[in-house]
Amino acid sequence: MANKPTGVTVIPDRFGKYVSLQGVLEKEYGKLFIVHRIDRDTSGLICFAKNEHAHRHISMQFQNHEVKKIYKAVVKGRMANKSGIIESPIAENPAKPGSMMVSKRGKEAISLWQVDEAFRQTSMLDVEIKTGRTHQIRVHLASIGHPLLVDELYGNAPAFFFSSLKRNYKPSGEEERPTIARLTLHAYQLTLLHPATNQPITVSAPLPKDLETLLKLLRKYDL
Repeated sequence: MANKPTGVTVIPDRFGKYVSLQGVLEKEYGKLFIVHRIDRDTSGLICFAKNEHAHRHISMQFQNHEVKKIYKAVVKGRMANKSGIIESPIAENPAKPGSMMVSKRGKEAISLWQVDEAFRQTSMLDVEIKTGRTHQIRVHLASIGHPLLVDELYGNAPAFFFSSLKRNYKPSGEEERPTIARLTLHAYQLTLLHPATNQPITVSAPLPKDLETLLKLLRKYDL
């Protein structure tokens, strides 16, 4: 397991524009097998396999939806309920190449959410995905009117600024810098069967500093 920083791809991109987690880890551990992926701007847990047996074993668990995957998501708005389930199929959006959308013609997608912390204008959610569709959490949360606090593609919000919480705030410089300018989404926890022992293991990745800083501000100014 590895805790991926935001801005790093899981595998090398075709143009070598970004640092890849696979590339960094293989320099230290040798050849690694890809089991699953998360978005470049999403931080958190990624599982790699060190041999073909482990790769097959874990990949089948992901394929059969047997891995428990929990994400932390900071979203816009206060949720009306403490928990809920979203069962909306997801398909590619023909009008926006590279993006997805809720569609009856799409593939099955199931997301379970629960409020972890409730603020005045925002919420911190625990989201468990039963399926692993591209951009699933981002699309599902946007579809119920609670997109990620920062998500340019599905929430029209490339960054979050402290001034949105404190009206009279005046930055010391000429222009206010964003509090956070990446997806407010973190792959927090994975539970699966260890390929060697076949026993369940649970691994968690602590929130990175930028999300912790955001939460401290919300706890102080968004109550």
